[in-house]
Amino acid sequence: MTRQHTVVDSPYGALTLVATDSVLSGVYMTDQRHRPDEETFGIPDPAPFGETIRQLEAYFARELTAFDLPLRLEGTAFQRTVWERLLAIPYGETRTYGELAEELGNPNASRAVGLANGKNPVSIIVPCHRVIGSSGKLIGYGGGLDRKQRLLAFESGAAPDSLF
Repeated sequence: MTRQHTVVDSPYGALTLVATDSVLSGVYMTDQRHRPDEETFGIPDPAPFGETIRQLEAYFARELTAFDLPLRLEGTAFQRTVWERLLAIPYGETRTYGELAEELGNPNASRAVGLANGKNPVSIIVPCHRVIGSSGKLIGYGGGLDRKQRLLAFESGAAPDSLF
């Protein structure tokens, strides 16, 4: 197993992109909760990230609303199932943890969904920021609630100067 990484700028701070065997397996924000130790990111090498960077730039330029990238999502079977459901949440929309639990066939699993959501290794691309509390409140984002609020405002079409 070969790991590579690179760091790119974004409107939300530096993003560390990680690839496992040349397939995107991580997008980590600075100070992100559950961010692995940097020693696990592998060698610095931007080679596997050209398309990821292109799509991220298009997303931040409001030219892309759905990513089309191969992903290597490493986690438990339940976590991977939750992360796959996150990919189905359309741009600019939100779901609650309870709604995701119901979609997974277990309406009592909203806390487990929240825990899996919080360990999403591919932030922004796997849109865990689109999951909110049942009351509509912004809760539980590994990148920080400020970033979550800004990402949701961005996707809702807020004026660019109100995002930063």
